[in-house]
Amino acid sequence: MLRRSRPSALLPGHAASRSVRARQWLTRSFAGRALLTGAAIKLVTSAAGAAGRPLPGVLEALDVAGGIGLVIGAAVLLSRLFVAAKRRLLWRVRRKLTLSYIFIGVVPALLIITFFVLCGLLLFFNVSSYLMQSRIRALIDQGQFLAQTAALELQRAASPAVIDEMIQRRQAGASTRYPGVSYTVVPVRRSCSGATSPGVHDLRPAAPLVAGPWTHLAAPRALPDWVPCSGHAGLIAYDETSEPASDDRRGATRIAVRAAAMPDVASPPYAVIIDVPVTSAIKRQLREDTGIELGDIAALNVSDGGVRPLEGRPIEPPETPGARAAQGTPDTRRGRLEQPLGWVGFLDYTDWNTGRKGTLTAAIGMSIAEIYERISSTPVARIGAFSFGQVLLLLLALVGSLFLVIQFVAFVMGLALARSITGSVHELFQGTERVQQGDLTHKIPIRSHDQLGELAKSFNEMTASIEDLLHAKAEKERLEQELKIARSIQMSLLPHGPLLMPGLAFTAHCEPAREVGGDYYDFLPLDEHRLGILIADVSGKGTSAALYMAELKGLILSLSQLHTSPRQLLIDANRILSNHLDSRSFITMTYAVVDLRARTLTYARAGHCPLIYLPGPHALSRGVKILAPDGLVLGLKIDNGEMFSRLLKEDTLPLGAGDLFMLFTDGISEAMSPTDEYFGEGRLASLIEEHCHLPFEELRERILREIRAFVGSASQQDDMTMLLLKVEEAETFVDV
Repeated sequence: MLRRSRPSALLPGHAASRSVRARQWLTRSFAGRALLTGAAIKLVTSAAGAAGRPLPGVLEALDVAGGIGLVIGAAVLLSRLFVAAKRRLLWRVRRKLTLSYIFIGVVPALLIITFFVLCGLLLFFNVSSYLMQSRIRALIDQGQFLAQTAALELQRAASPAVIDEMIQRRQAGASTRYPGVSYTVVPVRRSCSGATSPGVHDLRPAAPLVAGPWTHLAAPRALPDWVPCSGHAGLIAYDETSEPASDDRRGATRIAVRAAAMPDVASPPYAVIIDVPVTSAIKRQLREDTGIELGDIAALNVSDGGVRPLEGRPIEPPETPGARAAQGTPDTRRGRLEQPLGWVGFLDYTDWNTGRKGTLTAAIGMSIAEIYERISSTPVARIGAFSFGQVLLLLLALVGSLFLVIQFVAFVMGLALARSITGSVHELFQGTERVQQGDLTHKIPIRSHDQLGELAKSFNEMTASIEDLLHAKAEKERLEQELKIARSIQMSLLPHGPLLMPGLAFTAHCEPAREVGGDYYDFLPLDEHRLGILIADVSGKGTSAALYMAELKGLILSLSQLHTSPRQLLIDANRILSNHLDSRSFITMTYAVVDLRARTLTYARAGHCPLIYLPGPHALSRGVKILAPDGLVLGLKIDNGEMFSRLLKEDTLPLGAGDLFMLFTDGISEAMSPTDEYFGEGRLASLIEEHCHLPFEELRERILREIRAFVGSASQQDDMTMLLLKVEEAETFVDV
């Protein structure tokens, strides 16, 4: 008896054999030789290049080839070492169970936690970006409002001096809310259609009127042509050139809201341009209102697809609010736990000179606690020193900590259970080793009264009954041999040899799904010019179906001598079989009588598969027909046979030269493909119609090949039987 054991790497005394195998792999395998050769070439080229002189071309090529050989050999060696290490580490079931528990229990839990944390962060990031963009849009709307109200007020001015006074007053009032806001009035020469006012006094200033600091940019001196008469409001971007003390920030991108408005007249003489720079004061107000800290800004692209620096200076990449701390400069404004998380938002801006659109990336800082506090449904509710939102966050943190504790306890319990399981498995392994060596007296100690203890008890009982199993194996082989003999006997019950019937040609095929089956067909000569044709299928498969099939053969042989009507034969057969068949069994059958003198085929169908009929050239309609007259299966104990007689129909077909008939069992039509699709009666009919010109034997083989190709690798589910009958003019016969 061959003995299986653990891998040799785990057994003592195998160190020498392992070294021998290693030497054989290095000297005989392609990868080992490539590794040795590459190492040798590398040593030679390294020694040649030690002097510092360049290597000749041949040595350089050899050095490259040696490097390739080393890579190939090392890759193969690492793969072999990985396989060996995996076998050594995972040989014990305990390690496999431990690793499986980690991968099944711990890793998915960590992935789920990570997934929900990322989803939460993404939600808060998007909310913060939305809040920042909405505040910037509100600031743009305010700038547009200031420009439009200033333009409307200036329409009532009587002189340029009044315009200057109005614009100064407007700037002083707006600066209390928006520090750094700047106004300018520039002359305009354009015609605007659709104006609601006929005109104003021609108070076009000779030069731009400026109000405000304009420290961020120089005041515009003209209105670009791309600005429409309805005005404009949006963001502009510019390079920071002020603050000379902070050289590390020189060249950074800043943004400002710029709005332009003109009087609503046909020929506006001037335009009001307002700049609201996004200063530290506005950023601080944004921080207090939304909890969002706006950081560095950089231009991403413009509308034509190119990336352009603003004002002709290069733009540095955006810097998140926590970037200085990451570079070693701590942010002293907050504690470590209050440092905001960095994210990037996007803003649209307009090139003031050309009117082209572009995109800005804005680094934003977000505090989850503050964002949650603002979007919480009850932001003002407080419980002691904490707000309601903070209490919910604390509860969430408590639940998460409890979950981690439970996960740790489950991990420890899993390891303990794995140890108890694998101890019993190891004893079972030792028991199998002893049994494989022939020691059937070895008993496994039973230390627990659980399923593993029952398994050990079953193993002990199994070793005591191995001899019985060997006897059972011999008995099974004997039964298989007897089934083979039964198969040959059953096949002998089917027709064999030539059937002498001038004017008819026959061929048939029967293939049981198991050793024996329940399909049956027969040709019953009734007289010189009449022939009975029978095909039947006993429900089920195996020995019981084969016994009923043998009983059916004797019954039909007797009844065929008494009845010329297929219907009457089936009625008597049902009456006899219903008293003898098991209540769970039944028989389907088609019986036909061919009368060559009357040139007719009379048949009746007792729940069997349809009959496929292809008329010969004499017929007006040449198409294939599927005939299925009514009829109930044989052997059902429903009543005394009245229902069977009432449902059974008998049909008669005229015969002509070239007529082709096919009778089959459901094992043919219900042959199943690997995708659980039936072959179907439609495919059978199409095959008959397409290949009816073939000789009978070739037609039969063609049908069988198509069925086997359709079934493919799927196993045969039912007995397969078919009969082919063809009417000929000449007096011929064919072997069945």
